[in-house]
Amino acid sequence: MRAQNLHTHTTFCDGKNTPAEMAAAAFAAGLSAIGFSGHSPLEGEDWCMAPADLPAYRAAVEEEKKRYAGRMQVFLGLEQDYFSPPPDGAYDYLIGSVHGLRLDGCLFSVDESPEAFARLADRCGGVRGLLREYYSLLAQTPERTGCDILGHFDLVTKFNEGGRFFDPEEPALRAPALEALETLAAKDVIFEVNTGAISRGWRTAPYPAPFLLKEMRRKNARVCITGDSHAAGTLLAGFEQAKALLESCGFSSCWYLTESGFREGPLPEIL
Repeated sequence: MRAQNLHTHTTFCDGKNTPAEMAAAAFAAGLSAIGFSGHSPLEGEDWCMAPADLPAYRAAVEEEKKRYAGRMQVFLGLEQDYFSPPPDGAYDYLIGSVHGLRLDGCLFSVDESPEAFARLADRCGGVRGLLREYYSLLAQTPERTGCDILGHFDLVTKFNEGGRFFDPEEPALRAPALEALETLAAKDVIFEVNTGAISRGWRTAPYPAPFLLKEMRRKNARVCITGDSHAAGTLLAGFEQAKALLESCGFSSCWYLTESGFREGPLPEIL
């Protein structure tokens, strides 16, 4: 099966290209489908769509559906943040994500910058406290957001390549992630293997970490490969690495969105 990318962002939120430009790039790259997943409205956050943007976003994606009908599937999605209000209207799918922690009534991002991550860790009494709070929210995300796909499971490692902030091998720091996975694996959710931090230069490997993917495989969890793409040129960035990572962790298949819902298929052919 040919690859698809269900995690993309456009100029309606913090992406660099319009839906038309993203769809054209997806078609040129040989993707079988592109899914648009603009950031859900979140008060006070300029990287998200505003409620007033949603009708135009929906119309723009519907236009691309018509343009590529019979040639490439186009899906209308939303990346529904844990702290966003419930989505207004129907979508083809939802990605549920935790991008920040709410402390003293304010939202503090876990993936804005290394400096912001360090400040947030201090607010949480250290990295261990930050990880506990993040994974506690993540474990509740399917119920909170109604998502089909769980976004970037270990987003808190975005700036930790090389152990910059914590030792990813330390059992006490792995424990909150494994506890969240234990809860989430029992839910009807697909875990994404997300290559976005590779295309933005922060990581050399996709999320989630191998120890999490191996546990997902042991639990027969469902996975899909996504790009978390914010630009037309990154729609397939890191996909070969993601496929190789899944194979090394024991996966031979992943899940794809079709017009009749999510279906399992072999790991993708990447043109």
